[in-house]
Amino acid sequence: MTTQHQTPLSAAPTDHASTRLESQSTPASSSSAELASQQISLRAALRQFPDFPIPGIDFVDILPLFADNALHQSLLRALELQVLSGFNDGKKPDVIVGLDARGFLFGPSLALRLGASFAPVRKRGKLPGPTVEAAFEKEYGQDYFQMQADAVKPGQTVLIVDDIIATGGSAAAAGELVEKLGGTLVGYLFILELDFLKGRDKLSAPVVTLLRDEVMGTDK
Repeated sequence: MTTQHQTPLSAAPTDHASTRLESQSTPASSSSAELASQQISLRAALRQFPDFPIPGIDFVDILPLFADNALHQSLLRALELQVLSGFNDGKKPDVIVGLDARGFLFGPSLALRLGASFAPVRKRGKLPGPTVEAAFEKEYGQDYFQMQADAVKPGQTVLIVDDIIATGGSAAAAGELVEKLGGTLVGYLFILELDFLKGRDKLSAPVVTLLRDEVMGTDK
C-alpha cells in the first residue's frame, strides 16, 4: 500500500499506455512467429530434381505440400497470414484469381479461408461464355489468357495467385484481365520465385512470395 501511494499519479497513464501498446503488438508478433514457423516446415518439404525438365534446370517440386494433410493445412495458413499482413492494409480481397493451372491447386481453398470468391484465368478456348483476353510472351512465342466477363465485378478488390513467378509475363497478363473487368488489383501472391529473371519488375501491384529465398528452376 505504501509503495502505491508513493508512485506519482502521472506515471499511471504511461503504464496504461504501455500496456495498451503491448496488447496491440502481441497479435502481430504472434502472427509473424507463426508464419516464420510455417515457412520453415514448408521449405523442408520441398523436393529438388536436377536436370528437369531439361539439363541445367534444378526443378523444385511443390507437390509434397499437397500430399500431406498437415503440410497442406500449413501452406494454406501461411498464405492466409501473408495476405493479411502483406496486402491492402490487412483487408481481405473480394476475389482470388488463380492462374492456369497450378494456381488452381490452392487458390480456391485460400479463397474459402478468406471469405472471398475464386475466379480462374485459363488458356484461350477453355472457358465458356463471354470472355476477356490478354496476350503474353513465352519462350516459344505468344500465348493468351482469358477470364469470363462476369468473373470480377467493377470495384472489387482482387489478389492474383500462382505457384511461381518466373518472367512475370503470365502474371502481368492476368493483371491486365482484372483491370479490363474493372477490378482493383491489390497484389500478387506466389509460393516460389525465380529472382534472377526479375519477373516482379513487370508487375504493377505489390508482389509477395511465400518462400522467396529458395533457389529453383522451372519450365514455366
